[in-house]
Amino acid sequence: MSLKTAVAKKNIMTTENKPIHEGQGYHKLKDKTTVGEILETATAFEQTAFAFYTALKDKVSKRLRPLVQELADEEKRHVELFQGLSQYPEVPAQMAELIKTPPSDHRFSDYIQTPQLSELPDDQAILQYALGREQAAIEQYSALAEETPAGPIQELFRYLAHEELTHKNELEKRYYELVHSGGVSICRA
Repeated sequence: MSLKTAVAKKNIMTTENKPIHEGQGYHKLKDKTTVGEILETATAFEQTAFAFYTALKDKVSKRLRPLVQELADEEKRHVELFQGLSQYPEVPAQMAELIKTPPSDHRFSDYIQTPQLSELPDDQAILQYALGREQAAIEQYSALAEETPAGPIQELFRYLAHEELTHKNELEKRYYELVHSGGVSICRA
């Protein structure tokens, strides 16, 4: 059981045999999470996006397919980056470290659940979802880069924040083009 889970279940006791939630320690710990838990959530975030975009690419219009494929490829590469962290000797020690849970954590976690889309989703809905997802990732990875100890994990979070910003800028261009070209495409063949 993680420290965060134990605190939530009020199992941790102080030296006075009082639950920690009755003292100041609880308030300090309830806003913390381990680097390992963050990495699990971030990996699930990227894996979900990869699966979502992969399944979606044949359902969107021809003009959006290359972008959706590109998004799937990028998300797969992000998963591989998280998996590659194990090659660094300092990473296992950092996994148990407590860091401040970013304010964007709830929003980030919400994107692990993908939306239910019709069999032929419109391009605008896809782009809106992708833009929201990219914004949540930018906020989360930027905050995590500030809270994580120096090293490969922090460097990865900084890199991903920059990557997600680049993706968002590209998506905003595509969204603008779509909206100003007459709206949603219905040519799916």
